Amino acid sequence: MFIELIATVFAGIACAGVAMLLNRITGSRLPKWLTPVAAGLGMLAMTVSNEYTWFNRTAAELPDGIEIAMTVENSSWFRPWTRAFPYVERFVAVDTGTARTNEAVPDQRLANLYFFGRWSPVDRAPMLIDCAGARSAILIDGAAFGVDGSVTDAQWEAMPADDPILTLVCET
Repeated sequence: MFIELIATVFAGIACAGVAMLLNRITGSRLPKWLTPVAAGLGMLAMTVSNEYTWFNRTAAELPDGIEIAMTVENSSWFRPWTRAFPYVERFVAVDTGTARTNEAVPDQRLANLYFFGRWSPVDRAPMLIDCAGARSAILIDGAAFGVDGSVTDAQWEAMPADDPILTLVCET
């Protein structure tokens, strides 16, 4: 976040410098308000650019085995350009590389979900997925395991058959 702030300030300075250079080249014929307006437009352009490129930059840096399952786009009235071009504000990634199975319950898999947000820290939550029953249980508070290794205190929730998390975990 701090680096983006510094980049935004430097974008404003660069655009103001270009406006000042153009003013000098034209023999000071440009209006005096052009320099601060150019600085503001440069900073706004940098901010918008950072909003739209955040998802691609973050997704490109994910390690192998972590797959993006879902994205959430945002558009708002105070950012009118997002009505036409919404941007990805947050997404969920599944760690398919370290998903675990148990021989006693082969249709169930335990995988970590990672929740990424534009201005929030990354959250991790283990999720137990029953591939045969199309259901899942988040195990944030831990889990109790039976003698055979199955989870005994899971609070199961139904999942649609086309759920991207279910698809990613059960196909690997």
